[in-house]
Amino acid sequence: MWYSYKTPKFHTSKPQKPNKNQSNSAMGVVEEAHNVKILGSGHRTIVLAHGFGTDQSVWKHLVPHLIDDYKVVLFDNMGAGTTNPEYFDFERYATLEGYAYDVIGILEELRVSSCVFVGHSMSAMIGAVAAVARPDLFSKLLMISASPRYLNDVDYFGGFEREDLDQLFEAIQSNFKAWCSGFAPLAVGSDMESVAVQEFSRTLFNMRPDIALSIAQTIFQSDMRELLCHVLVPCHIIQSMKDLAVPVVVSEYLHQNLGGESIVEVMSTEGHLPQLSSPDVVVPVLLRHIRCDIAV
Repeated sequence: MWYSYKTPKFHTSKPQKPNKNQSNSAMGVVEEAHNVKILGSGHRTIVLAHGFGTDQSVWKHLVPHLIDDYKVVLFDNMGAGTTNPEYFDFERYATLEGYAYDVIGILEELRVSSCVFVGHSMSAMIGAVAAVARPDLFSKLLMISASPRYLNDVDYFGGFEREDLDQLFEAIQSNFKAWCSGFAPLAVGSDMESVAVQEFSRTLFNMRPDIALSIAQTIFQSDMRELLCHVLVPCHIIQSMKDLAVPVVVSEYLHQNLGGESIVEVMSTEGHLPQLSSPDVVVPVLLRHIRCDIAV
């Protein structure tokens, strides 16, 4: 479970190639597998972790505002279209714990002693799992469009019924390209002409269909509610006013159930990827939460 660290299967001996973006002369195996990039040179480290259907390019509007003051670590979650599908272990990534072990592995390989972890969607919960296992590595978490459970339950509104998820999985399986075209504008909260929708469609369609289905099942069937009380690292919960995947009430649920200090900000944005679709609103909010700690 989430309290023990497991080594990724790609921790094997293989040639390490230099990368001009790295601060060290050679790239580690975990770094290479996750396309790790290190930008900037500040004393504090910011780790940017993307959600389902995207890759590290989803942070393109935020990164320029960070690199003058911080060391910024970007990476791709395994299964993103930019990663090697041969590295995707369906058993390992059947739970969010597998991704959390990857995050810990990246931080250890980079010798990061503490970071501000900015996690979008699934990566917000991945950060929570990693912060329970290794709280020393995280000074705080920014959780954007986060949900501990998507399925409705007794006394819990996640936004989805079982038949909704069954239809979602069936659509991915039967015609992935058609599903991408329909899902992207709904998730972003805009039409197909929108640059943000086109960008999300591109990264979504870059995924291998069977891997996309597996990750979607992992995310939408996860239930991380019992984990929340163990998360003692300060959490900044940032949410769109209208989000197809995450109802606003979920951000309040997180706030009430996290074990440590937390704060909620609901933005006037629409969509599940506000950092891509509404950067003018979202970037200043993220910068404020990165720079300012929760007043106790």
